[in-house]
Amino acid sequence: MCDAYTPAGDPIPTNKRYSAAKIFSNPAVAAEEPWYGIEQEYTLLQKEVNWPLGWPLGGFPGPQGPYYCGTGADKAFGRDIVDSHYKACLYAGINISGVNGEVMPGQWEFQVGPAVGISAGDEVWVARYILERIAEAAGVVVSFDPKPIAGNWNGAGAHSNYSTKSMRADGGYEIIKKAIEKLGLRHKEHIAAYGEGNERRLTGKHETADIKSFKWGVANRGCSVRVGRDTEKAGKGYFEDRRPASNMDPYVVTSMIAETTIVWKP
Repeated sequence: MCDAYTPAGDPIPTNKRYSAAKIFSNPAVAAEEPWYGIEQEYTLLQKEVNWPLGWPLGGFPGPQGPYYCGTGADKAFGRDIVDSHYKACLYAGINISGVNGEVMPGQWEFQVGPAVGISAGDEVWVARYILERIAEAAGVVVSFDPKPIAGNWNGAGAHSNYSTKSMRADGGYEIIKKAIEKLGLRHKEHIAAYGEGNERRLTGKHETADIKSFKWGVANRGCSVRVGRDTEKAGKGYFEDRRPASNMDPYVVTSMIAETTIVWKP
């Protein structure tokens, strides 16, 4: 993992870890022990043709439905890469907590977390690197494009699950609601920082909310922010920001969520 600086000691423009570390070392943020679970979606592509793995050349597979968490050679394309990546992440000490086939065939997801503070960004970046290396050995290309195939196919996101110490404690649901309200007030700023090409994915279709509007709900996959039914029932827990694109910078997203929900005063 590289934390890169100029010869003068200034962070290079793409070093988003530097400013994220400042936010996570803020005493108010550190006291809240922010936990993250990042769901990193990606698409495996055939190298020569830039077309999803398992798709017929120049054509399309059957419509979406049987592929999500699917099994079988006609539904799951590239599982050897996915399993190898999972094992390599475990070996490397990444806190990887799951993998699954996604809604669009050739698309997969791995989850990193729970990770505390800056380590969420560190682990996602290294897990992405390991994935690229394993796919390279298999002669397959990894795409983090948020909408690799136009039309009636799901896009790729990086849903970010989040909680603070207060949210995990009794009465945390009220803290969660206040935090979501603050996220709604800064919707435009967050969208601007949540990945490139996200407007092609956040259309209000294919399990997304429209990019222009902010809404939240319980167990609603068409929301900007989703609260799990278990969290509502327990009166405490976590929530999921469904807006980040698959190509988001995890340092930017995690630190921005913490800054908005803990530090920022509307």
